[in-house]
Amino acid sequence: MTADLNIEIEFSAGAELLFDNIKKREVTLPPATEKWTIRNLLKWMKDNILRERPELFIQGDTVRPGILVLINDTDWELLGELDYELQQKDNVLFISTLHGG
Repeated sequence: MTADLNIEIEFSAGAELLFDNIKKREVTLPPATEKWTIRNLLKWMKDNILRERPELFIQGDTVRPGILVLINDTDWELLGELDYELQQKDNVLFISTLHGG
């Protein structure tokens, strides 16, 4: 079992509107039997902090197209996307490139 994992989650360019309009939050992820990955984080976010219109953020088990994900200022595509293993004090930033009209 892993220990508590402290990370920072940020939202930008409108993504924060789905999360109580909170742009930055420090979260403590509870101990888990498997390592915390972005895949597990997205599921946790959907169950715990996503407040409105989940279809605008989640598609299947990943973020929907049009949402950029940066981990410590690096594109998640370079880090393994959903399989990236979260580390203490990681910063995960979600940026919406979708603009309503």
